[in-house]
Amino acid sequence: MTLIDRYIIRQFLVTALFSLVAVLVVFIVIDAMEKLDDFIDKQAGWDIIVLYYVYFVPEIIKLIIPVAMLLASLFVTARLSAQGEWTAFKSGGVSLYRLLLPYIGVAFMISALSVYFNGWIVPSANKKKFTIERVYLHKDVVNASGANIYVQDSPTRILSLGYFDDTRNIASRVSIQDFSVADPTVMVERVDALTMVWDSSSAQWMLNNGTRRWFAHGKERMDEFAVQPAGALHFNPDDLRKKQQKPDEMSFGDLASFIDSQQRAGQDVARWQVDYYSKISFPFATVIVVLFGVPFSSIRRRGGVGVQLGISLLICFVYLIFMKVSQVFGYNGDIHPLLTAWAANLLFLGGAIGVLLRVPK
Repeated sequence: MTLIDRYIIRQFLVTALFSLVAVLVVFIVIDAMEKLDDFIDKQAGWDIIVLYYVYFVPEIIKLIIPVAMLLASLFVTARLSAQGEWTAFKSGGVSLYRLLLPYIGVAFMISALSVYFNGWIVPSANKKKFTIERVYLHKDVVNASGANIYVQDSPTRILSLGYFDDTRNIASRVSIQDFSVADPTVMVERVDALTMVWDSSSAQWMLNNGTRRWFAHGKERMDEFAVQPAGALHFNPDDLRKKQQKPDEMSFGDLASFIDSQQRAGQDVARWQVDYYSKISFPFATVIVVLFGVPFSSIRRRGGVGVQLGISLLICFVYLIFMKVSQVFGYNGDIHPLLTAWAANLLFLGGAIGVLLRVPK
């Protein structure tokens, strides 16, 4: 690593940290102005409000890291160019590609750390943030209570649970419906039970106080029971808890396990796969915005840094909009989930390379 590399990296990191803190403060202030009345109406103390934003900070950081890195690459390069240092580097035989290396090195390092940050730190904080929202802002109250849960356990089996108590692992008002493999519209068996309890010793569900009915050739046979095993069900209490969680609350491992369990049940998992792959693809937007910012700001333009800032931020927002729009197609299964998650990165990477090739080296 040369003296020029260390100089650029130091300037880049300091500016990126300052940009991150500045944008973070603005984001929190705007969000607090919107939600403060709701917290006060629910008689939440200042300790709850502060704790809420402590848990909210990781999610905000995840979203604004690309913006902070864009601003840092823009201002550092523009300052070097304005002070003549950029020209001096080029006069000494250092090309734009070589000067870009320390920026890209830092960007890749931040992206790699962000993958871990997004995959484990952010979901853990989000889980606590969502808990506060459910208590004081009444968001997603139905999901949190575990009421009216529907599970497709296999391509021919559907379960409905009136309520699930995740503290005691007990489901109430349980209905299990099995359909014919040859004709999924024909019900062949149905079980209704007052409760269903998870037996940890045998690792299976036990049904209590219910009836089991069989349907064949237009006839029905029914048996009542007090206690009996539910049979081979492909989920456990942890799977039910995950089903009530949002992807933002699940770590990489939890989300991958949840997707596997839903695939075994025959459900369409495209939406969750898009969210899973996006946890990996979004951090690498940092590298792309740096590839845009450095070449773009290496040339002095009319209007100064303000015009460069406006255009670069516009590019950043267009990237986010395109990412959200492409996700809709991925959720619907129109585009493969992996391609959906990386589509914005691939498209804007091509644009960044185009900008890099057009500026003087």
